[in-house]
Amino acid sequence: MRLPRFRPEELDDEQRAVYDAIADGPRASGSAFRLVDEDGGLEGPFNAMLLQPALGGALQQLGSAVRYRTALTTRAREIAILTVARVQQSDFERYAHEAVATAAGFTASEVNGLRHGDVSAFPDPADRLVLDLATALAERGDLTGDEFASARDHLGLPVLFELTTLIGYYCTLALQLRVFRVATPGSLDTAGSATEDFS
Repeated sequence: MRLPRFRPEELDDEQRAVYDAIADGPRASGSAFRLVDEDGGLEGPFNAMLLQPALGGALQQLGSAVRYRTALTTRAREIAILTVARVQQSDFERYAHEAVATAAGFTASEVNGLRHGDVSAFPDPADRLVLDLATALAERGDLTGDEFASARDHLGLPVLFELTTLIGYYCTLALQLRVFRVATPGSLDTAGSATEDFS
């Protein structure tokens, strides 16, 4: 890890406000993965948000909005997030959102399909549309004319806007997780790099 975890007692007032919004906010209500370690430090991408509280606070608010204040269904959201995790090879996103997806009722076959990009695990047309769109956005950063028309006609433009925002947000987190070498809980080797095998 390139960034030691901030401890609650080390935080200034601005950092503490961001910390509290994460540790005591909507994410903390029944989270399927651990947000705070045994010493009170924030897990995953949230620790880095304390480096610059004005920006980190805005970023966590955006994350809260894309998770809890959109018309995207839980299934659609987790399909998209786990697609980003696969494309970006983000171990922490995969760890966290496989737990969220499983808690939301995804089957082991579906979770495995998202891990390996196996579209056959999603025969339902609504799921498949979100998977195809998320893959295009995460891999190419754009939609073809046909893909855009399909998204517009089946999801509507407001939901497409939500989906592109969600993809962009989780790509941002994947970049920060990679740069700061944030590992999943229990997956640090002696050099401090992620070693957990998700294959």
